[in-house]
Amino acid sequence: MTTTTAPPELESQPGRLNRLREALAIVFSSRTAVVGLAIVIFWLAIGVISLFWTPYPPNAQLFDPNLPPSAVNVMGTDHLGRDTWSRIMAGTQVVLLKTRLATDPRVVIPGGVAIWGVIGAVLVGGLLGVNAGYRGGAADQVIMQVLDAFIAFPVIVLYLVIVTALGRGDVIVILAITVTGAPGVARLVRGLTMDIKTHDYIRAAETRGESKWYVMLWETLPNARGPILVDAMLRVGYAIFAIGTLGFLGLGLPPPDPDWGSMVNDARKYIYSNPLAILWPSLAIATLVIGVNLFADGLREEITRYQR
Repeated sequence: MTTTTAPPELESQPGRLNRLREALAIVFSSRTAVVGLAIVIFWLAIGVISLFWTPYPPNAQLFDPNLPPSAVNVMGTDHLGRDTWSRIMAGTQVVLLKTRLATDPRVVIPGGVAIWGVIGAVLVGGLLGVNAGYRGGAADQVIMQVLDAFIAFPVIVLYLVIVTALGRGDVIVILAITVTGAPGVARLVRGLTMDIKTHDYIRAAETRGESKWYVMLWETLPNARGPILVDAMLRVGYAIFAIGTLGFLGLGLPPPDPDWGSMVNDARKYIYSNPLAILWPSLAIATLVIGVNLFADGLREEITRYQR
């Protein structure tokens, strides 16, 4: 009698489904996380819709300037006669959905500027932090002293130095978010690594003769992924706020894509004649940041409770 075994990819599916169910259970067990996730999904949906449709072309000057909300323009128009709601919809793409790598607007990659900036901060900060925490000694001292020097500078000053020195552009803003965020990630990962490296499975890997890079990348970092993931979500909120701040200062993303921060900067000149024009992009920034922070906070609370 012969027996058949399922292919490995089929055998692994129940385990993956169980992990997915556990992750969803953690998310939906927190009202805070659910509210934050709903806000984020709303803006993601708006961004996806804007890839294919907006009420009017975001950069087209089709109407009279500074019109109040109406059936034709649900959020009114800006100082150039452009539909405000269409521009807010398109602004979601820049933050969450797409990044331009060149001056040609057709050259884009999936993922918004905030997402790639946080990914860069996590990669750079994670590698520096795990090296400092695992190696210790002189390596730890040198890495952390350099990072502490960056932390000593106010974040807005670092943003201004990087952007004014290198110019405007999506990649430059990503670099600015990476540089300012990496020291904080490194400090978090260093602390986690110093705890994890005392565990028996790290000693077992070292006894097997595994290299330091193997132990750091395959034994240490995967076991620190929970706190790193939550911290990364919080940093997405910081990155969104940073993009808005740079746009408000006139150092954000260049045209033609609408930028919520630059929309606020343009509208403030007409705050007395058209106060709603400054309100809408400000609310967009605030609600998206609040949504990301609520989701991360709720997830952190549930993960902490789940692990007890």
